[in-house]
Amino acid sequence: MSWHRDENRKSALQGNGVDRTALKTSTPSACQKGSQNNMSVLLENIVLSVYFLALTVLFIFGANGFLMVYYYRKYRSVKGDKPAPLRRFPKVTVQLPIYNEYYVVERLIKAASVLNYPKAHLEIQVLDDSTDETVEVSRRWVQHFREQGFDIVLLPRKERRGYKAGALRDGLAVAKGEFIAIFDADFVPPKDFLRNTLPYFRNERVGMVQTRWGHLNKDFSMLTRSQAIGLDGHFVVEQAARNRAGFFINFNGTAGVWRKACIEDSGNWQDDTLTEDLDLSYRAQLRGWKFKYLLDTVSPAEIPSDIVGLKSQQYRWTKGAIETAKKNLPEVWRSKLSFGIKLQSTIHLTNNLVFPLIFLVALLNLPIVLLKHSGNHALYFAISSIFVLAFLGSFLMYLISQKEIYPDWRRRIWYFPIFMAGSMGLCISNTCAILLGLFNKRTEFLRTPKYKIESGRDHFIGKRYHGRVRSSGVWEALLMIYSFFAIVVAFYYAEYAALPFQMLFCFGFGFIASLSLKHSLGKNWYLKHVKFKESKSSVNLCNASFHL
Repeated sequence: MSWHRDENRKSALQGNGVDRTALKTSTPSACQKGSQNNMSVLLENIVLSVYFLALTVLFIFGANGFLMVYYYRKYRSVKGDKPAPLRRFPKVTVQLPIYNEYYVVERLIKAASVLNYPKAHLEIQVLDDSTDETVEVSRRWVQHFREQGFDIVLLPRKERRGYKAGALRDGLAVAKGEFIAIFDADFVPPKDFLRNTLPYFRNERVGMVQTRWGHLNKDFSMLTRSQAIGLDGHFVVEQAARNRAGFFINFNGTAGVWRKACIEDSGNWQDDTLTEDLDLSYRAQLRGWKFKYLLDTVSPAEIPSDIVGLKSQQYRWTKGAIETAKKNLPEVWRSKLSFGIKLQSTIHLTNNLVFPLIFLVALLNLPIVLLKHSGNHALYFAISSIFVLAFLGSFLMYLISQKEIYPDWRRRIWYFPIFMAGSMGLCISNTCAILLGLFNKRTEFLRTPKYKIESGRDHFIGKRYHGRVRSSGVWEALLMIYSFFAIVVAFYYAEYAALPFQMLFCFGFGFIASLSLKHSLGKNWYLKHVKFKESKSSVNLCNASFHL
């Protein structure tokens, strides 16, 4: 009976024109189509979730700008009593860490020698790890000022063990001073620096006093103008707000004074991170030492004028901050500090995590435009629109920094979009730094080359230390092309709300790529054309100026 039923069913199917083979093959095809739809939905959800998560974290860091502005304005008039001028002059050691600084070492030593402080109470240490003619320049000027009665010593090292941290540590071991002032090679300390900073150490718990950075060459190029805005946001608003609100701040590696006992009590200089200054700052404050930030005392310095210097500086700061966060944040959260200080310390030490997130957003911009055009996620994009407020928080912080210190702040703030775009363009290099820091990959301390750039007549092309840029901007150029394609797609689908940030990405990657290529090829062009002519006709080197 069963066999007869099967035969009848087969006959009926064939009678109706239905092929059993076709049934067998059509069923998997429908399943496969459903599976593909499910996979497509899954990928959409993954892209949307990752994008939303990245924007959320970026929003947290960006919105912290509102908080910094709030504290800055709240405590703006609460600067504390200015201490009385010095009556007793304690012994001070001025440390000048140097590594291959041929163009600026003379300027630095001269500036240290004219500090308005009694010679009998001043020691100058030239910590020269140089491997070129810099050490001979240092030796000549050290000898010159010794003959004038200064207590100045040259402390060269055969091995650059521990890089800058090692040099400072070795110098501290023989330092005579009760207080240690530190200036990097690109700084020109003001004459009254010590008289302005030392009075704050009357409070026995003050372990470090930091001054604001100024800029010797802020108007040299578009690159330096945009950097100046970024630095001003940190030094005018953020450092002042953190210090006055009672949060942790950091010694910025230079233009500050330490109490020697504070350094020793906090474990001395350590070289297991690339930001020995940030590391020691947190260890000292965790030990209960107090820091003081002086907004009105300005120490001028030279901003990196070429993309080689900027990339190496940003790479070092970014990787070092992550290393310091891994090292010190567990101690911060185990301490008895208030929750507010712990939270702000976490934001302070991890804010460079924005770079891999910016990189991720740059990659997802194009698929997000396509998903938005599909019209299936209206609520998602309506909620996501609030993230633009984080941009406003950052803008407000930098706007106030310009308004506070520059009479022509209205002109200078126009460089803010260039600063933002440039930060986006640096996300590739800085993301690599973040990953290496997270995975404990030790790397060399890459110094920032200085060329004594102080005006538009100066230049860096053809000078020593001006080398090739890693990758010569290839990756940035590829992302510029990708971002431009995303702009075209957004125009095509009339997704105009996406255009402003996509244009910033495109410009930022293009800006860094073009400078990388220009500054890398510029040296070869200079050596081939200008240097050859100079050897014959002594052409003025200023004619070879090469900057934006």
